[in-house]
Amino acid sequence: MTGKKTISVSSDPQFLEELSEYLEVLSNPVRLKILKFIEPGPKEITAIAEHVGMTYQNTKKHLDRLVAMSLVKRDAGFGRETDRGIAPVWKYSLAEGGLTNLTKTLGIFSSIPVSPGYQDIRKRIAEVHESVLATTGMRSPVLILMGGVADGRVFPLTGDRILVGREDPGQIVPESVSSVSLPEQYLAVTRVNKPHAIIHRAGDVWQIEDSGSTGGTYLNSERLVPGKKTVITHGDLLDLSVGTHAARFLFVSYD
Repeated sequence: MTGKKTISVSSDPQFLEELSEYLEVLSNPVRLKILKFIEPGPKEITAIAEHVGMTYQNTKKHLDRLVAMSLVKRDAGFGRETDRGIAPVWKYSLAEGGLTNLTKTLGIFSSIPVSPGYQDIRKRIAEVHESVLATTGMRSPVLILMGGVADGRVFPLTGDRILVGREDPGQIVPESVSSVSLPEQYLAVTRVNKPHAIIHRAGDVWQIEDSGSTGGTYLNSERLVPGKKTVITHGDLLDLSVGTHAARFLFVSYD
């Protein structure tokens, strides 16, 4: 593996237009407040309007924008019981994946190096990203899997020592041990019980260490020396081995 690989911003006008619209929807603090409110479960519009302190009509306008961006879904349900009985209502809830997918999306965009002429987009991404984090409280770093059968899966990093590797159905990792376990299809990755790599935390500093794996561990396409801890930062690409059955991660830090 040669040549440093990074994620670069697209210059496609359609992509930039869609990204701009996505950021505009999330830049409104009322919409972020709505997302947090409906996170625990579906809510009818009257309850949402009361929570955000707005009229029914204005609350519905915000919800319509969130539904249009596939951040919120609307399903039929039943309202509160009254003297007349229980009437059907629309109930709003987070789309599948909820706030995890939202923070993942912004984490990916915030890690993109921006070429000259796109600084405004980069600034908007950072501002919206910070607003979402402040609302959701989700600030733990994550690994985002890129490619393969589990493409897009998010692995929160908790603890000071995290084992990274392929799951072993015949041997269960104890719950007391922090791990990132990949599905069986990532055949080029060493079993997590004899980990391919280990991620370490020392305060606010995160490091990765190759554990003597056959396929090697790569940081931005540079192969790591086995047993040596190397600092990783927001936006870094981590590869466990190379080839069809390897695994690539994006490291997203919210600090």
